[in-house]
Amino acid sequence: MAYEFERTQRIAVLGGGPGGYEAALAAAQLGAEVTLIERAGVGGSAVLTDVVPSKSLIATAEASNAVKEAADLGVQFYAKGESEKAVKPKVAINLAAVNKRLLGLAAQQSEDMRSNLIEAGVHLVQGEGRLDGANAVIVSTSKGGTDFDRIEADTLVISVGATPRVLPTAVPDGERILTWTQLYHLQQIPEHLIVVGSGVTGAEFASAYRALGAKVTLISSRDQVLPGEDADAAAVIEKVFTRNGMKVMNKSRAESVVRDGDSVVATLTDGREVRGSHCLMAVGSVPNTHGIGLEEAGVQLTESGHIRVNRVARTSMPNIYAAGDCTTFLPLASVASMQGRTAVFHAMGDVVNPPENRNITSNIFTQPEIATVGWTQKEIEEGVVPGTVYKLPLASNPRAKMMGIRDGFVKLFASAGSGAIIGGVIVAPKASELIFPLALAVEHRLTVDQFAEAFPVYPSLSGSLTDAARAMHVVR
Repeated sequence: MAYEFERTQRIAVLGGGPGGYEAALAAAQLGAEVTLIERAGVGGSAVLTDVVPSKSLIATAEASNAVKEAADLGVQFYAKGESEKAVKPKVAINLAAVNKRLLGLAAQQSEDMRSNLIEAGVHLVQGEGRLDGANAVIVSTSKGGTDFDRIEADTLVISVGATPRVLPTAVPDGERILTWTQLYHLQQIPEHLIVVGSGVTGAEFASAYRALGAKVTLISSRDQVLPGEDADAAAVIEKVFTRNGMKVMNKSRAESVVRDGDSVVATLTDGREVRGSHCLMAVGSVPNTHGIGLEEAGVQLTESGHIRVNRVARTSMPNIYAAGDCTTFLPLASVASMQGRTAVFHAMGDVVNPPENRNITSNIFTQPEIATVGWTQKEIEEGVVPGTVYKLPLASNPRAKMMGIRDGFVKLFASAGSGAIIGGVIVAPKASELIFPLALAVEHRLTVDQFAEAFPVYPSLSGSLTDAARAMHVVR
């Protein structure tokens, strides 16, 4: 008698960043035979050279600022032997120790993720992978590229991430001209750090290194820093940057950056020169999709090399999905994770709730932070969506006064008809934590009145959210 057994679905995941990691875990949970291929380490660049180390560095910068500003709260510091005389604290940063710690944290996070995958039954393969048609991945498992494994699969998930963009006129040398992945090898705080690019990455590192004690010049080609963000939020950040001693050069485009001995020279398109000790190039990133067999497998790419995906992370090939910064979706680690899970759920016939752009929160880890969700004020003003806007400065919040917070605000956007909350912006310390109630409100279409019925702690920064909602009460 012949017995027929249903074959377990085979899933191969190329890239172990947030998207690939979550895809592999979800697939294993659903009973698939899963293989994950990663060249550097589980967690990918997000864990090893981007999100985890950069936010660890920013945490140190925040601690440094807290010490410097403690005197405003009545905390006095005394020099040894001068117990009656308060002095202004001088904060010293051991950058070598800071970088050792943050790289250690990144390695530990990567190892924790690796352990989770092994425990879930995922087969891990370290090496360079590329597609061999639509149903297989070839992996170079030796350093010289002489040993190969061919992994066949019913479903492929591509999550190969992105790398810093390199301009031919400003090629990083890893010592003085740097990408954000190379900053963590510095042994001392730069005497004068030039940051080229005022987007999220440039603004975050400029903010952090200024707090750590470096002289910082930020070169921005636009009218204002963070040109893609809420205009009011960007104005607050630029004001704080300037007040803290940072030089912000708006409407200035760097044409080249070259090394000159132990210094660097950035030449602007108008001929001006900016000389510093180091330069961080923060001019965007490019997807790691070149030369890995995507087009040969029938996967459509954009002109920039990003993989075209739909809302369930499916590519132009029915059995190939993609997640993360290599796709046309939002380049956020949280989004990559959701894409990875969505891709696997869809491929294996499970219930799928495709991510909705308007429900996605994002955060910029400057000091203060900027957190956003939903529709923007610009879209409301341009008539894309009918809505009302209410902005409440944090200066009126009692907890903010207690904490010595001078800058920031909460801003709510509500539907003009129903009063449903459709978006918001928070500029505050730990805005990344404060945005979550607004994210829930947007996700579940709560009205301002429903939101205002919740009881915030008094006093608390979150109280400003309900205060703003009460101010937007819709008369029935």
